Amino acid sequence: MKSNVALPPSDFRDTLPTADASGGRRWLYPRETTGRFTRWRTVVAVVLLIVLFAGPFVWIDGHPLFLFNVLERRFIFFGVPFWPQDFYLVAFGLIAFIVFVALFTVVYGRVWCGWACPQTIFMEMVFRKIEGWIEGDFNARKRLDASPWTTEKVVKKGLKHGVFFLISFAISNTFLAYIIGRDQWLTLITDNPAQHLAGLSAIVIFTGVFYLVFAWLREIVCTTICPYGRLQGVLLDKNSLIVAYDYIRGEPRGKRVKTEPPGGEELRVKNDELRVKNDELRVKNLKSDHPEAQPSLITLNSSLLTPKAPKGDCIDCKLCVQVCPMGIDIRNGTQLECINCTLCIDVCDSVMDKIELPQGLIRMDSQANIEQGKPFRFTARILAYSGVLLVLLGIIGFLLVSRPVMDVTVLRAPGQLYQRETGGKVSNLYLVEVINKTYRTLPVQFRLSRTDAKLRFVQPLSSVPAGELTKGMFFIDLPEKTIRQNSTPLHIDVLAGNEVVDQIETTFLGPVK
Repeated sequence: MKSNVALPPSDFRDTLPTADASGGRRWLYPRETTGRFTRWRTVVAVVLLIVLFAGPFVWIDGHPLFLFNVLERRFIFFGVPFWPQDFYLVAFGLIAFIVFVALFTVVYGRVWCGWACPQTIFMEMVFRKIEGWIEGDFNARKRLDASPWTTEKVVKKGLKHGVFFLISFAISNTFLAYIIGRDQWLTLITDNPAQHLAGLSAIVIFTGVFYLVFAWLREIVCTTICPYGRLQGVLLDKNSLIVAYDYIRGEPRGKRVKTEPPGGEELRVKNDELRVKNDELRVKNLKSDHPEAQPSLITLNSSLLTPKAPKGDCIDCKLCVQVCPMGIDIRNGTQLECINCTLCIDVCDSVMDKIELPQGLIRMDSQANIEQGKPFRFTARILAYSGVLLVLLGIIGFLLVSRPVMDVTVLRAPGQLYQRETGGKVSNLYLVEVINKTYRTLPVQFRLSRTDAKLRFVQPLSSVPAGELTKGMFFIDLPEKTIRQNSTPLHIDVLAGNEVVDQIETTFLGPVK
């Protein structure tokens, strides 16, 4: 039996949604809509925007909640300081994050892109809203761009781009505050500009980048620059939850006539009844003694067999295309441009309500459920990702809990061998670096594993300030008569108070008779 499901046009991927027939840029003018998903996205966006702008300015106990000081190699996540020596934690964290993104995409598709990505939040919830307030709805914006330059157009365009630049400037300052910290940022913007040319230049450059992204590049960032859209092709499968069009229910699409019944089942029953009656009349006419009556009877009954073919629930209003910020037609199936913003779901549900049909023609669902009616289930692939993620999170948790409060590095002074001292002793010079990873000053002591060894600091080192790196030098003396090899292993215990926080292994060079 021939299927009523219409396949997507074979050439719909021949051109980009953002390119016209000549290959030039085609601007998108997405239509605004409302609905339950749009309301939830707005709530999520407001919360994330507040967190984003407040992040570098929220301090707890005199310390920032977040800091990503690449220049000084200082990082703070949720108030916990990290140093370059903690890079292994960052490495495990990045691996866990990548696995989490893969797992989340396998299960829920590109929800990150449509609901939490800063690019989408700023573009759709800030810049696009401002554009609508200044220039009007999608039709007004389209007419304005197509119209000649008039006073009204100059005023609206100038106001819009001026506001865009100010918001980009605010984002740039926030971004810089994350890098250099709140206090240095305040000094940068309040002090003599001549003293901070590098910092002010960074603000100007970042402002220009953000303005270019949100005023010009827009959706091109998602389709061309960001690699995540390309990765979804290997991460998604038929069991992933995606924004999907139910083509089984929706096809064949077409305008719905008020007098036409919404379903095709009743028409098919009547059609079968007419066909049976027509066959009965044909048999009677063939047996009749008056063959001249046959054509009229057959023609009369054949004329009744003209019911219209049943249509699907999609009325081809194209509102799902008009609201899409990426300019795609979701009815053509899953596409890399789709960011799961769910706007097409809201507008389609509103259309279904108006024509008194069930919602969900476009919905969050899996391809397997639409094609075969299979409900969502946890596959072996999802369980494997989850297992790996739990193991990585366990490792990170253990490393965080077991991380020492101090990180100590002891190295022999470069270019130095050993020195003979008075009293038959031999000394070696060492360099020491101590990092205090807490927010309080810690006392520090060094204890040698050998009782006959003596440690002498060039300058006293008894404490390490909070969150700082302290350097020092010390000598280790050994009696020459106890040295049995050229390189003698030594163990140094590092104590914070009475607690051993680190153990250092080093070597001692000396003469061998």
